Amino acid sequence: MLGLQLPTDPRWVNLAEKSLEEILTDHAYCEQKAATSCISLIQMYPQHTRLIEDLAPIVTEEWGHFRQVLAELKKRNLNLGRQRRDLYVNALLDSQKKGGSPEDRLLEKLLTCAMIEARSCERFRLLSLQLQEDDLKKFYHHFMVSEAGHYRLFIDLAKFYCGEDKVKARWQEYLDKEAEIVQSLELRGDRMH
Repeated sequence: MLGLQLPTDPRWVNLAEKSLEEILTDHAYCEQKAATSCISLIQMYPQHTRLIEDLAPIVTEEWGHFRQVLAELKKRNLNLGRQRRDLYVNALLDSQKKGGSPEDRLLEKLLTCAMIEARSCERFRLLSLQLQEDDLKKFYHHFMVSEAGHYRLFIDLAKFYCGEDKVKARWQEYLDKEAEIVQSLELRGDRMH
């Protein structure tokens, strides 16, 4: 469904399980940044009614996810650590086409968001299937389902505002570039991406 060209290295879940405080910290900040990204899109495109109506509830949902991850940290007597640079997201942002029409810039932003949600969904799926602890499996299954819906929403918004053919062509470029990015990054269990 997601179309990702390169699956996550199977060793990632084992590394993440050994770094639970770090992976939950990184996850919390990912949820916070997702809410902020939706707010930014609404601020940049107030003329796009459908975008505003579709993303406003996602802001609330993502912030709720942030709070859920904080609660999971607290339940385990773990602390929210410091936010770290997200090399994966930064590489995706660097690969966005610059300039172009307002529609072109909107397309880049929506597809970047869709890609982040797709990779997050894939990682949450792995955690929901392969972690040892049943409660954590359920915890991550919930996030996997949510991220799949967000991925779909960003793709649908891109098609609505930019056209299906344009989205299809550019999405394939994103998939190819994202595979290169994932392959180039060090495998780390303390990062969601």
